[in-house]
Amino acid sequence: MSDADPPIIKTTAKVSKPAVRPTRFTIDTLLTVLSKSLFNPFLAWILVLCLRAHVTPQTDLAWILTVAYASVLTVIFVARAINDRVAYGLPRTVSEDEVVLVTGGASGLGLLIAQTYAMRGTSVAVLDIKKLDEDASRAFGDGVLYIPCDVADRGALERAKEKITETLGRPTIIINCAAARINGVPLLELPAGAFEKTIRTNLIAAFHLYQMFLPGIVAAENGGTLVTVSSVLGQLTAAGLSDYAASKAGLSALHRTIEAEMRGSPIKTLLIEIGQMSTPLFDWVRAPNQFFAPVLEPVQVAREMVAAIDSGRGGVIRLPAYAILVNWYAVAPAAVQRIARYLSGIDDAVTQSQETSSKVD
Repeated sequence: MSDADPPIIKTTAKVSKPAVRPTRFTIDTLLTVLSKSLFNPFLAWILVLCLRAHVTPQTDLAWILTVAYASVLTVIFVARAINDRVAYGLPRTVSEDEVVLVTGGASGLGLLIAQTYAMRGTSVAVLDIKKLDEDASRAFGDGVLYIPCDVADRGALERAKEKITETLGRPTIIINCAAARINGVPLLELPAGAFEKTIRTNLIAAFHLYQMFLPGIVAAENGGTLVTVSSVLGQLTAAGLSDYAASKAGLSALHRTIEAEMRGSPIKTLLIEIGQMSTPLFDWVRAPNQFFAPVLEPVQVAREMVAAIDSGRGGVIRLPAYAILVNWYAVAPAAVQRIARYLSGIDDAVTQSQETSSKVD
């Protein structure tokens, strides 16, 4: 299922306007500027050279502090590079004749990624439960094979695999963007069928997809890349999203298990854990804090994903900036976690968004 499906919420009001309002200046913007200026080790050493050009004595405090600062930044930069190399190994060689498979690619992030590769002339197969109202070449670009398919249906997925293999060849880059719609209902009021459907679409479908297509990547000469689009909500577990959070937690765990099992093989695994994105999946949810937790544009995520895939890297991509801190949040004292949740407003976001939607209509 695509992330384009409209959200089901408790209220009967029809949501006519998204509750999300973009913020121009965010913590991510600030950190990006700092990483390219004050926290850039190469620029720091330029300051050292400038002091040297002015014949600053090495005993001068300015010289000592500048060299120390540049050295610290350099050590951090090198440590990160070594960490990535040890954890994820050497990048694989990505050839020009790769076949890309995108699930949930009829809208949102999946659509943007499919269009990006289609514009390059790459062979792309798109699976989505939606039936297109227009020709696939108009929706995605020339050369894209679109197959309406419920990826949670193993039989349908097997038939889709046969068609993809016969038409394009064996996929070597698998990008799983499929996701169920958001229910936004407290656990005690959530229908059992809705919970099961979310787990089936977000987690069971991934199991079928990976088990069916990974053998082809293992057999490929240059290996391949497996990309899983998950969510930071799998670890932050916001109130009102029990089914979604549980499914994403399971999806991230499934991906990490595959990474452990495929270690040493030519397969690169890329886990994408993102915050709220401006797609129909979450467009009715109001971001609790748009400075610290800005709403992502699909193009931001797609740019990072495609760059990592093209470089042959594996690893984890977390966006926006606060998503990088989720591991630290997990080891923080319970009291600190409670305070952080209160200040962020994460547990009130769904309820307040429902109330706002009702007032708008």
